[in-house]
Amino acid sequence: METMTLPTLPGNAAPRRLGRTSVSLTPVGLGGGPMGDMFAHLDEADVRATFDAAWDAQMRYFDTSPWYGRGMSELRFGANLRQRPRDEFVLSTKVGRVFDRPQDPVNFKGPFWAGGLKFQERFDYTYDGIMRSYDQSLMRTGINTFDLLLIHDLDVRHVGSADLVAQHFIDLERSGWRALETLRHYKEIKGIGAGVNDLGTIPEMLKRFDIDFFLVAMPYTLLDQGPLDHEFPLCQERGVGVVIGAPFASGILATGTSVPTPYYRYMPAEPPVIEKMKKIEAVCAAHKVPLKAAAFQFVLRHPIVASVISGAVTPEQARENVNLLGGEIPEAFWSDLKHQGLIDARAP
Repeated sequence: METMTLPTLPGNAAPRRLGRTSVSLTPVGLGGGPMGDMFAHLDEADVRATFDAAWDAQMRYFDTSPWYGRGMSELRFGANLRQRPRDEFVLSTKVGRVFDRPQDPVNFKGPFWAGGLKFQERFDYTYDGIMRSYDQSLMRTGINTFDLLLIHDLDVRHVGSADLVAQHFIDLERSGWRALETLRHYKEIKGIGAGVNDLGTIPEMLKRFDIDFFLVAMPYTLLDQGPLDHEFPLCQERGVGVVIGAPFASGILATGTSVPTPYYRYMPAEPPVIEKMKKIEAVCAAHKVPLKAAAFQFVLRHPIVASVISGAVTPEQARENVNLLGGEIPEAFWSDLKHQGLIDARAP
């Protein structure tokens, strides 16, 4: 949004331009996964309070997806954003799945989500699939513009097999990409992105498509900097921006190792990860740096990262995510992590 004026968050964290798009993002945004009833059915009053807290804390970037709660997240984002000034926030959603009435609507129970809506999802990266997904998202939110659209979950873990990934890439190349380019050309959207869960996706996407930015959901965190080898340099060469979507690595960078079962990459953390985390926690303790603040601020130190988004389901979580930028972290903290080999020496 060329004329959008976004607020400044704590720690003089000014809005940042997203790659080569015209869009600027507040450095902290609200991720929509948990708003799809990821772990439990959410009370609508609590959802409203969380959005109010995020807005009052000057958060102005909101990211959702049709997949989150099979439409529930988009419904909630629309209900809580569409009465707010449209030129004061950035909204992104995703394409790659469309939703239909299930064959057995009474007994339907989809996978993964604790709650959500009773609609059957299917992957579709064709021209018609992209356009149908886009139209469905407009109707679910009740907001008639999106700023950004992202290609969602085009990887083996979500699609199911390498053969299916290859077929969906063919669909995207043959027609689906044309749908996205058409929307961008006619300025219905201001940027095309792709969600990234695994190393290797960024080079494959950049080889095939004129991508504006990536939402990196796991590979770049305080625990793992694999994209510094190849992916991020490629993005820098092309002016491609990055949003970080899982700063806590699905749990362990928020909870530390003191909980009974710390989670990393959505699975119980294995002993080598726990051992490394304990060393990171020791450096945090030595410098009196909160682990969560280190996780947030680390990813934002990279120059191509425009924003970090994290799910929140309570007002306290929303406020905390913004306040994590407020504490000054001494350079000696980062130097100690590098000296001990706990973060990549090339990390900004």
